[in-house]
Amino acid sequence: MLICEQVHAGYGNVRVLHGISFAVQAGKVVALIGANGAGKTTAMRAISGLIGPDQGSIMLDRQPIHHLEAARIAHLGLAHVPEGRHVFAPLTVEDNLLLGAYGWLPRLFGFRRKAAQEMDRVMQLFPKLAERRRQLAGTLSGGEQQMLAIGRAIMARPKVMLLDEPSMGLAPVIVQEVFSIIRRLKDQGMTLLLVEQFASHALAVADYAYVLERGRIVVQGYPEELMKNEQVVTAYLG
Repeated sequence: MLICEQVHAGYGNVRVLHGISFAVQAGKVVALIGANGAGKTTAMRAISGLIGPDQGSIMLDRQPIHHLEAARIAHLGLAHVPEGRHVFAPLTVEDNLLLGAYGWLPRLFGFRRKAAQEMDRVMQLFPKLAERRRQLAGTLSGGEQQMLAIGRAIMARPKVMLLDEPSMGLAPVIVQEVFSIIRRLKDQGMTLLLVEQFASHALAVADYAYVLERGRIVVQGYPEELMKNEQVVTAYLG
């Protein structure tokens, strides 16, 4: 569903990714783990078109996307839940969710009715959002904003969802709740690329994982293999 081949990317003259290659199969959860500064978020930004790769190719559902702008990539079925959530603070929870579906909703009339089924799905996944659907997003707690950001991505009906550091800045009990939702999305067949600094959380939910160090993939394998890998255990699970 998503294939990156020899992707190099960075910011200006600073190269962050040095030829990374990985794949995400349909219906699977793949994790990118690594320390701060390893290049995880840069990889996500390159895939979603927020920055352009300097070299290499990125394929989404067999279609090259590395030369496309972010809006076009989103229309093709990629939803990016960014690090730091970035909800639209002055808008209500419901309006934030509707913005997630802008790619397939009618522009003028009937958009709330057409979005009702997806909206119900999100509200069932996140009962707290159902309680706060008329509340301004900027007044939500950090955990609720993370749920809203994930819900907004679900509203897009994505082929692939990118989740960048979903646990960042959250209390441990809320982190457990967020990862419980990720497991439910996995059980529903959602294709996910998960970036997570806390390797134990990522490996607990992933089908396959890659370890990034200084912009290069240094280890890859199934979670049960990586949890026995001395290099991974020492650096990320110790």
